[in-house]
Amino acid sequence: MLCLGVSGGLDRIYQSSPELPNTFLHDGAAVLVRDGRVLAAVEEERLNRVKHSNKFPSNSIRYCLSTAGVELGEIDRIAFYATEAYCNIMLERLFVSQPVPLDAKLLLRQLLVREFGTEVDASRVSFVNHHEAHAASAFAMSGFEQSLIFAVDGGGDFLSGLLAVGTGTEVSQLVSFPEHNSLGLFYLETIRYLGYGLFDEYKVMGLAPYGDPAPYRELFAQFYELLDNGGYRVHLDRIGPALIRSIQVRRKGMAFTQQHRDVSASLQEALERIVFHILRHHREATGMKRLCLAGGVAHNCTMNGKLLYSGLFDDIFVQPAAHDAGCALGAALMMSNELGRPAPRERLSDVYWGPDLGTEQAIEHELNSWSGHLDFERSDDIAASAADWMANGAVIGWVQGRSEFGPRALGNRSILADPRPAENKNRINAMVKKREGYRPFAPSVLEEDASEFFELPAGKREFPFMNFVVRVREAHHSVLGAITHVDGTARLQTVSRSTNPAYWHVINAFKKRTGIPVLLNTSFNNNAEPIVESVSDAIVTFLTTDLDGLVVGPFLVKKRPATLQDWCTLSVSLPQYASLHRIRSYIAEDRQETVCEIRMGHSGRESMRISHELFDLLMRIEGEASLGWLLDTTMLDQPKREGLVKELRLLWEQRGVRLHPPRAACVRIKPQSEA
Repeated sequence: MLCLGVSGGLDRIYQSSPELPNTFLHDGAAVLVRDGRVLAAVEEERLNRVKHSNKFPSNSIRYCLSTAGVELGEIDRIAFYATEAYCNIMLERLFVSQPVPLDAKLLLRQLLVREFGTEVDASRVSFVNHHEAHAASAFAMSGFEQSLIFAVDGGGDFLSGLLAVGTGTEVSQLVSFPEHNSLGLFYLETIRYLGYGLFDEYKVMGLAPYGDPAPYRELFAQFYELLDNGGYRVHLDRIGPALIRSIQVRRKGMAFTQQHRDVSASLQEALERIVFHILRHHREATGMKRLCLAGGVAHNCTMNGKLLYSGLFDDIFVQPAAHDAGCALGAALMMSNELGRPAPRERLSDVYWGPDLGTEQAIEHELNSWSGHLDFERSDDIAASAADWMANGAVIGWVQGRSEFGPRALGNRSILADPRPAENKNRINAMVKKREGYRPFAPSVLEEDASEFFELPAGKREFPFMNFVVRVREAHHSVLGAITHVDGTARLQTVSRSTNPAYWHVINAFKKRTGIPVLLNTSFNNNAEPIVESVSDAIVTFLTTDLDGLVVGPFLVKKRPATLQDWCTLSVSLPQYASLHRIRSYIAEDRQETVCEIRMGHSGRESMRISHELFDLLMRIEGEASLGWLLDTTMLDQPKREGLVKELRLLWEQRGVRLHPPRAACVRIKPQSEA
């Protein structure tokens, strides 16, 4: 039986659309399972290059079908990650004035026809409860015969989570949590006053160890209550007024004060106190010795680490794609179980379910297409060559095999570096991530050496998904300066030789050179986009950051100085979510001027001002166009051409435009009269 789970929105593209101009869901993904086993899974953001994509995951579905070698018509059941009633209500609220079907099942079927040309019978389309999908995704992958299950996030299906007991292949709900008691919204509402917003929660988790919870402990005690029988209540309406009176509210870009650090610490402490209160009661009431966690709050790996060390449960499994994309996995597994094909009771060991890099010949062809910008060579021992680079101080991109499903780079789409020099943390934050300097990086350690460097609970040696913050052994704090956080902890990944031999070998090669079986590992992306997926993505990110080297497949890649002519051989195009605008804007109280900007048609991205010359250049593109050809049509002199290319490259770094080798297809440029 083939079951396809789907998460994401119910519209197609990022440009304005008369059919569906907005959406109410996010974290698009598709997961295909056969008889309860995952064949393929990928988040839409990896393919359309938009973080937390809230559009229909057409690309993800295509990938899953292609991997399995099947057509959409061969899928036995397609499951969406929210209830039909919820989707219908949200459609009615959001799109009552729009000419769209307010029937979610009909809309979903229409999208499938439009994208795949296949009529899908209504009986093969299902909608599942959002939090039940979270719960199923964790329990079915845990390998447990019995466990307590805690699914907890911001919201979905008008709830914010549930507690359940899993037994065999069944999940029985104990209690659900209303949206007004959302722990996800409790965290989100607080971080708004720290200059952060949706999807930034993990940043505040990293800031918390720099603070002291004591100064604001009493204040936070007003924001929640612990009730009998594991119950609790949060008062979201109290948070804003109290914080406005008590702290200097931080705006985006402002420096952090000790107030902000202390509030972060108090927030983290409050979350942990509520979660422990809930779980202690239900651990005792049910007698369950094992715990499964899912939902966005389950990505709080500091909280997970404290649960691990507490001894409250004998074993804890955290679904590695715990956020809403993981509901696609849960939805697919729920349908497979319903059709009599439950997931086997096996502990999940890896999530390398995404697209593969392709053949060595295909990789080489892609590298050759960037010949004016890259030098590369093949290595017969790529692990040894990469380890030599890092042992000599290089920070590298490392791209191998199939990509990881979920938000963590687990050694196939990673940035790697020596974990010893403390300055590597600041260096990578500045040169690649363009992010706050306080934010920590994770260590990847050979599984067999993990206990030598990290304090692991008795009997625990496998932590493959970076789901737990653990204590670095004190003797190694100074040795592992780049990955040891200010509180002496690290978000650990253990690497198994059997699960990921390529990654194991590069860490082992580094160990042979340095005596340290650990690498600094962070996701291979800059601050403007999701983790890289393809060879092309890796090259673009390599060229638009200060990485020292790139390892892709068996190839060692370095940058070469590119001339203006090299840049002119590339093609220019606009991403599908970008649009150009020339507007009148106030530059003083009584004075306006015409300005040009490029706008990103999705959440979380700001408009970027561009020069009139670049605006005119980009307006002439229809599809894509040769940069050299475009410059030739402007009749600009050499210095102005160089200036325009420099501006274009800065815009490229922020993914406002695409620069890429020309495709074979003929491209039309708008005549001057059209432009």
